[in-house]
Amino acid sequence: MQISNGLARAIGLAAILAPSALFAQSNDIPARVDKIFARFDRNTPGCAVALGKDGRALYTHGYGSANLEYGIPLTDSSVMESGSVAKQFTAAAMVLLSQDGKLSLDDDIRKYLPEVPNFGKTIVIRNLLTHTSGLRDQWGLLGIEGRGPGTQVHSPHTTLDLVAHQKMLNFPPGSAYLYSNTGYALAALIIERVSGKTLQEFTQTRLFVPLGMSHTLWRDDFARVVPNRATAYAPAGQGFHTDMPFTNMVGNGGVLSTMADLLKWNENFDNTTVGGATLTPTLQTQMRLTNGRTITYALGLERLVYDGVNEVGHSGSTAGYRTFLARYPDQHVSVAVWCSNASVNPTALAHQVADVVLTKPPRTQAAVIPAVHQTRAELSQWSGTYRDMMTDQVTTLVSNDSALTGGATQVFIPIGTERFRTAAGQVQFTRAGKLRAFILARVNGDTGHFEEVKASPKTLPVADYIGRYASDELDVVLNVVARDGNVVITRRPDDEIALRPTYADDFQGSGGLGSVRFSRDAKGGVTGFSIFAGRVLDVRFKRTK
Repeated sequence: MQISNGLARAIGLAAILAPSALFAQSNDIPARVDKIFARFDRNTPGCAVALGKDGRALYTHGYGSANLEYGIPLTDSSVMESGSVAKQFTAAAMVLLSQDGKLSLDDDIRKYLPEVPNFGKTIVIRNLLTHTSGLRDQWGLLGIEGRGPGTQVHSPHTTLDLVAHQKMLNFPPGSAYLYSNTGYALAALIIERVSGKTLQEFTQTRLFVPLGMSHTLWRDDFARVVPNRATAYAPAGQGFHTDMPFTNMVGNGGVLSTMADLLKWNENFDNTTVGGATLTPTLQTQMRLTNGRTITYALGLERLVYDGVNEVGHSGSTAGYRTFLARYPDQHVSVAVWCSNASVNPTALAHQVADVVLTKPPRTQAAVIPAVHQTRAELSQWSGTYRDMMTDQVTTLVSNDSALTGGATQVFIPIGTERFRTAAGQVQFTRAGKLRAFILARVNGDTGHFEEVKASPKTLPVADYIGRYASDELDVVLNVVARDGNVVITRRPDDEIALRPTYADDFQGSGGLGSVRFSRDAKGGVTGFSIFAGRVLDVRFKRTK
């Protein structure tokens, strides 16, 4: 019997829509997947999983509880939140607008967001979508102000206001990669301004409805009642406490969806019904930096190799939700693991699920540069404290009889007079007079530069730091005070952050402050400090009194 193209497509769509039991074959897929999630029960928040191959849903299931207070089980149709998995939906919406001729991915963002300052270098839309804009991460900036998640309701307009007051970037646009949620919040605003519709309206019309994703929407109103939504939790003592995202921030996160809908989304990459022939290759094109290095990040997707198999996917987290969505395009396999439990690693679980059906190449022994013998005295010439010149993160190296160690996990194994290998990549030490430094050539092609710093004095000059400090980029005043011979920063009377000395004039903070590095004038007086907080670099505060 000959089947029409329309009927064939209907059968294929029905396969995705139908319950997983429809595809239960004479194999052990359900049993093997169930075993992976066996630790989740009615007393724990859990996970939903979807496994698909060749456009079919092989198995979808839920484990654990969707609500601990009411004893509601979590199922494969429970609605959960995406975290950063949402970035691919924002990127796809932007690509659709470029296909419509409404914008170009290489347009200056100030064409659509004139509120963004002129930083002297052009930031294009593609920079926003590949984390190469240099814009500081919104959560890092809000953390410094003490206005992070859970303290107030945020939206993309919160992000735009933050950016409008910035004077500096982390780095020149396109020159480096540093993950930044700011770019995707701004992308959401560009989509709304260009399309004349909210992000919810545009994606419903152009993406979700055409693909039959009937349970997918943006959490642009955190108070909206969403049927069948699983409550998110985080560990607390011997149990859990509720950890829901009370925010209206979308674009960089905030998609609500189900397992069946996610399989439909992934299938569109392999058999495109929305976006045409150029959507998938555009979204999967990795970014090339100005130094010529191609990074693993594309547009809302990361291209990696898992155990010898090409993987295209993204992970995410928001409040207590933890998520992972991936495709293995060479074998037409899709996997989704979305959890309402902050203690879970969904990527590791998803890889175990993918292992059930993936065909992997034989394992090959990677060539390892052999170690060379160095005496403890030879190794000790590189012992000391070094700072990452970009992030201000500090590592202290100590020599033993066979290697240099930095903390509990870093091991520098000698492979030459001044060369070492580590799990992160190869290290080359240099010396210019008394100053020591090293370059870390990471396995992903990135390069880190570290310089030696002077250790903190045994007696801290606490009085030097006491004062009031303000930034012309952030709406916060930080006061440095002394507490029992230690340095403490106060944001408000009930908000104190102790600073732990790391090297001379440099301290490690908490509460969103990260690394705090004080600066001095030619006479040795403290004039201010800079904050380096992960995805936020060199935010400067001036001493005002």
